[in-house]
Amino acid sequence: MAKEFKRYLVTSALPYANGPVHIGHLAGVYIPSDIYTRYLRLRGYDVISVCGSDEHGVPITIKARKEGVTPQQIVDRYHAMIKRSFEGLGMSFDIYSRTSSATHAATASEFFRKLYDEGKFIERTSEQYYDTEAQTFLADRYIVGTCPRCGNERAYGDQCEQCGSTLSPDELIDPHSAVSGSVPVKRETKHWYLPLDEYEPFLREWILDGHKEWKTNVYGQCKSWLDGGLQPRAVSRDLDWGIPVPVEGAEGKVLYVWFDAPIGYISATKDLTPDWERYWKSEDTKMVHFIGKDNIVFHCIVFPAMLRAHGGYILPENVPANEFLNLEGEKISTSRNWAVWLHEYLEEFPGKEDVLRYVLCANAPETKDNDFTWKDFQARNNSELVAVLGNFVNRALVLTKKYCDGRVPAPDALNDYDRETLAEIAAVKGSLESNIENYHFREALKDAMNIARIGNKYLADTEPWKVVKSDPDRVRTILYVALQITANTAIAIEPFMPFSAAKMLRMLAVDKFGWERLGATDLIEAGHTIGEPELLFEKIEDDVIQRQLDKLAATKAANQAENSVQQIENQKDSISFDDFLRMDIRVSTILAAEKVAKTKKLLKLTVDTGIDQREIVSGIAEHFTPEELVGRQVLVLVNLEPRELKGILSRGMILMAEDAGGKLRLLGPDEKTMAGAVVG
Repeated sequence: MAKEFKRYLVTSALPYANGPVHIGHLAGVYIPSDIYTRYLRLRGYDVISVCGSDEHGVPITIKARKEGVTPQQIVDRYHAMIKRSFEGLGMSFDIYSRTSSATHAATASEFFRKLYDEGKFIERTSEQYYDTEAQTFLADRYIVGTCPRCGNERAYGDQCEQCGSTLSPDELIDPHSAVSGSVPVKRETKHWYLPLDEYEPFLREWILDGHKEWKTNVYGQCKSWLDGGLQPRAVSRDLDWGIPVPVEGAEGKVLYVWFDAPIGYISATKDLTPDWERYWKSEDTKMVHFIGKDNIVFHCIVFPAMLRAHGGYILPENVPANEFLNLEGEKISTSRNWAVWLHEYLEEFPGKEDVLRYVLCANAPETKDNDFTWKDFQARNNSELVAVLGNFVNRALVLTKKYCDGRVPAPDALNDYDRETLAEIAAVKGSLESNIENYHFREALKDAMNIARIGNKYLADTEPWKVVKSDPDRVRTILYVALQITANTAIAIEPFMPFSAAKMLRMLAVDKFGWERLGATDLIEAGHTIGEPELLFEKIEDDVIQRQLDKLAATKAANQAENSVQQIENQKDSISFDDFLRMDIRVSTILAAEKVAKTKKLLKLTVDTGIDQREIVSGIAEHFTPEELVGRQVLVLVNLEPRELKGILSRGMILMAEDAGGKLRLLGPDEKTMAGAVVG
């Protein structure tokens, strides 16, 4: 039997206040969250939606250092920008808070102190990287080096963005400081750790046994972490920006952002309502976290372990994480400015908030990474919003003005086709509700749009513009049915396209209906006078889209130019001629290629080096298919120290060039050359 809930708490991942919001954030987290919240409100449920800016953490200090300003100046700027952008797109958070608030500082400190006083933490002194030039301990993101798994030379101390591997600074090859560029040294420092391993039995039972209904990507990632065995996780950092660790002798240490940030949901709720405990501590509250896939572990394992350690708090019922959205075939990158920024979209497409909401929902990366293209954006607007939804609503209202003086006509007896059509509308409701409640928002949007499709078909089949000459009474019935379908459409699309729903209600001159009225055939009474019809959507022309494509092309060109400069500026330290002679680079032929099981980015290549045939593991599966590699001649560093990757002994490195857009190109001879030919 399904659990009954009296109220809902919806949280949306806190965006980092070190940059604007882009379409990847919207498709992954905020559009789904807003659809769900608006639906619950239409149902009349007690629901609050909380979000806010995450204003601590290393990305913010990096941004401040680059710009030569304080972290506070950075977060003030971007908090205001993000808040305005969300409001512009119609995000209906009950509160948009920030983790630099006094309420949050007090809440996070009290949370830490309770666990500290109850002995829930482990204290450890360990050696961590220290930049002697900058005189500071280095957070993981401040350490860069070569990834031990794919050879990417720009991997961070916590993650390689090329192959997606989670790393620790100790795993990096040739680590150096991102602050000064110097080679860091190890120094002792004390930190507090949450012993996640102690909560592993509880997490296994709660997630693996208790939440098999969670999305496959969420459940699978949690299972992978649990099967790998949980380890104690640090909850403090050596930084000068953040919430100070509230313990004597902890000067210069702050709460780790992933301990601090999720508590931001609690502090935001505190700022919203004095009844905050009803939403956080009552078992009849349903809490749902909307996040992106890169936050799964923190929301499903770390934060629940924190709440369990504290005691008294409920745990999330669901964590519907989406995958990533790409842009024009390339990964969205804030550092490369490869994104569609929300604040710019709102300026450049005034009045088209719902077009973006619609396209991002229709193309949401719910089960796999998806791609946003401007041509698809245009096509969906023109062929779906204009030609289907807008066309139906406009015809129903204009025909009512033309044939009935703008008053809802009294119908004669409905015929079988009228009744069948209205029954179809009523039948959509169940599917629409099921899809939203199970976080299948793409399918739910299809259900909502299906009502307009039914209406279009109804008008096309009944042809009131022809029938009016011979049977005006029949036309009045047709238009009565069409107006009831229009009103139903306004209810169904409201969670997805709130601006358009409001515009439809204005044109119908009626107040908002409750969700329970969806499917009703008497939403607008006969004799009611409708408002003036307007176009709900307008066609987007090719030149508008071309401007956006040109803008991206300019971004790519600027990145390539900057990358060229950076390559000159960032030349590596000089080596001796003898060191160069030690490198054995040879022309080699790829004989076979196959994907490495259970990885997205690794290929196992069998190559003929002229010396022997050997296997090399390379992180290029997202750039090349196995089929296009076989037979290619490439350059291989054959005397690189062998390294085991995913159980395969990789002996050598394929040499490649990477452009500013992240595209890889194989290096090889212009003409067919004997395998084993030495490069030098």
